Amino acid sequence: MNNETYLPRLIDKQIETYLVTFGAICIEGAKWCGKTSTGLKHSNSNIYIGDPSGNFQNKALAQMQPQTILVGESPRLIDEWQEVPQLWDAVRFEVDKRSLKGQFILTGSATPTQKGVLHSAAGRIATLRMRPMSLFESKNSSGQISLENICNNEFKNIMVESPTLQKLISYIVRGGWPGSLNINEDNYSIISKEYIKAIINHDIYRLEGINRNTNKMYKLLKSLARNESTTVSINTLKKDIKEIDGDTIDNDTISSYLKIFERMFLVENQKPFSSNIRSSIRLKSLEKRHFVDPSLACALLDISESMLFNDLKTLGFLFESLCERDLRIYCESFGAKLYHYQDYDNDEIDAIIELDNGDYIAIEIKLGGNQIDEAAKSLIKIKNKLINKKLKAPKALCVICGLSNAAYLRDDGVYIVPITALKN
Repeated sequence: MNNETYLPRLIDKQIETYLVTFGAICIEGAKWCGKTSTGLKHSNSNIYIGDPSGNFQNKALAQMQPQTILVGESPRLIDEWQEVPQLWDAVRFEVDKRSLKGQFILTGSATPTQKGVLHSAAGRIATLRMRPMSLFESKNSSGQISLENICNNEFKNIMVESPTLQKLISYIVRGGWPGSLNINEDNYSIISKEYIKAIINHDIYRLEGINRNTNKMYKLLKSLARNESTTVSINTLKKDIKEIDGDTIDNDTISSYLKIFERMFLVENQKPFSSNIRSSIRLKSLEKRHFVDPSLACALLDISESMLFNDLKTLGFLFESLCERDLRIYCESFGAKLYHYQDYDNDEIDAIIELDNGDYIAIEIKLGGNQIDEAAKSLIKIKNKLINKKLKAPKALCVICGLSNAAYLRDDGVYIVPITALKN
């Protein structure tokens, strides 16, 4: 691993903590998000299960004699362990035998079926989720404002450099893939398009060993792209595919495909928030649908930067997706969780960050500065509704925006933060 070229990730600190706490860790997440590079950063030896050398001799050896794969200086990286699921039990057994911390780092870009995995390894192997890069990690956010500080009501008014609309669009189309950072801007969409092709044509079959209808899978993915950052139901997806693509996919098939996409870490939905509220306010229970990176939605819909520039409605949904990708990465780095809020009064909050002590902050996401007033009024309205019902109100209110040259606390108590100035 070349430490001079490695871009630090927010998950690095968690990995260091987990390696001195558990016998082994498993870093799981989307293909190409940087798991192997990060695993190499923290390991002293490694083996690649997917290495094709010698007719995939590493994989064959892992299947015949899993214990031999584990020999090497600790922490030992075992890359793409899910190719041989029984390695999980082999690692668990070896951790028990050694009774030492930080022995193995597993990385995996899919969740295998339980076949071949006999033991949960609770207390031995801890799992961490890794995602594509946030804007702070890719050096596209100045990091002048800390989300954790906002959660603790620590605000400061500062001037920041406002990005152009074109630059924000390029961040969406490029995505957070480490392999996209140093390529020509005209080629940003190629990586995401090839990503989708690799998942559909190869990786899903390797995960299950079952030939699925790739045409129907692709149409479902396109429907998800058309409904990015919304709470559409399976029935709505079914109707959308019928109306737009002229194909019929039954609910059970859609449900099974969605589970496969989750196991491939292709999608990661935003759960609804209900803590201390559900008893008095009727809340909607649908998850907000997201790809793991907004660039995938762009690739599926064949959207270019120039097309987004002329379609502000679609751009708004994709900008929200970009922000919520980053918010998830930031908040999980300090033990918080990301949700969204919808009730049957048609009141919505784009993002809820809940801390481990039960406190939470409410966030609206708006691309343009001309939308800030409306977003702030919406947040205050919902906060007052909760207070009137004697329910726990958000600790802070925040609008995350795209085009602003300042981060500041308004007179009404709503904090305004540009996404390109935010960090964890």
